[in-house]
Amino acid sequence: MITFVELLVNGLSLGAVYALIALGFVVIFKATEVVNFAHASLLLAGGYVVARLHPHLGFWPALLAGVAAAAVLGALVEFLVIRRSKAGSHSVLAIVTIGVDIVLTTELTRRIGAEVLAMGDPWGSRVLRLGAVTVAETRVVALAVAGVLITAFLLAFKYTGWGVAMRATAEDPETAALMGVRLGRVSVGAWAVAGALAAVAALFLCVFPTPGLDRGTSVAALKAFPAAILGGLDSTTGALAGGLIVGVTEALTTGYQNDLAFLGRGIGDVAPFLVMVVVLLLRPAGLFGTRERARV
Repeated sequence: MITFVELLVNGLSLGAVYALIALGFVVIFKATEVVNFAHASLLLAGGYVVARLHPHLGFWPALLAGVAAAAVLGALVEFLVIRRSKAGSHSVLAIVTIGVDIVLTTELTRRIGAEVLAMGDPWGSRVLRLGAVTVAETRVVALAVAGVLITAFLLAFKYTGWGVAMRATAEDPETAALMGVRLGRVSVGAWAVAGALAAVAALFLCVFPTPGLDRGTSVAALKAFPAAILGGLDSTTGALAGGLIVGVTEALTTGYQNDLAFLGRGIGDVAPFLVMVVVLLLRPAGLFGTRERARV
């Protein structure tokens, strides 16, 4: 029972981090209807800036610089690539983001090399003991920070002018433009917000109990893609639910992998994708996604 509680808490905190990444997918999709496959490289870029700057600036200024750098990089990708593209199809633009991801990830992994970069976080390897349950302090902080950021985003999305503009754009871009909504500003803002959330997620993916930032960190971000898909690519609530489902599933299957040996080794790595497939077979639009209706 103790093991289950520890795995559940770790899964929830990991799922909250995945939800931050999935929220970035959703924000961009709602603003531009483009699936951003370059999101992993934005995450890696933000984490890289934090890891390189913290020895010189300290942790908190480095974290702010990493968040700002990822936000600016996201905005530049939108302004210089997506907006300038002649492609009229959103599917083609999604393929373009794959190319952007390859370019950015290749350059960042070249700079990282074989190193494992520490993030310089103040929590270190400390653990919290709640009775017989032991949880890494970074996991608790990750859950709290992700909860605050997701709540703040949802409130801003619902009550601020930017949120209203984004919801109007997602509902009907042409009508929103006619009503005075600047679609370009909404789009670049969405990419910047997604980059900032990715940078925060990078921090908690690379602190204890993981060794640090390395060449494979961007691969971990891909696990958030099933979270966005199974929750629904056009649903902010779905990003939260999907992230928690993926995090808990991964933690439990990894923790009990010896009991699940009949499913094969490394089942924890593929479990999120298996859950995504099952959900999409039952609900093609995701758990909270909007179903398309067609008159025949």
